[in-house]
Amino acid sequence: MQRMQAIVYIVECADNSFYVGITHRSLEQRIGEHNSGQIEGYTKSRLPVKLVHAEEFAMITQAIARERQLKGWSRAKKKALIAGDFKKLSVLSKPIK
Repeated sequence: MQRMQAIVYIVECADNSFYVGITHRSLEQRIGEHNSGQIEGYTKSRLPVKLVHAEEFAMITQAIARERQLKGWSRAKKKALIAGDFKKLSVLSKPIK
């Protein structure tokens, strides 16, 4: 079984929204593709984008699972992750009673 490295990343768009994506290429290349309008979809109408978070994975399946997880997170949880505020992230991850 061949292993393929992948990177899950979060960019902040010009409208202050976040976009979560995945790439096999370098982050510099991928962010450049977003900012040049080569990537169709969400970010194309919200340029420029700025890289705010990235995580590397040895296996593509792990990266896909993480991308799906992050896409399901609230804006507040994404902001806590980006800031490295793991205490706040923990609080935001607890179910509301």
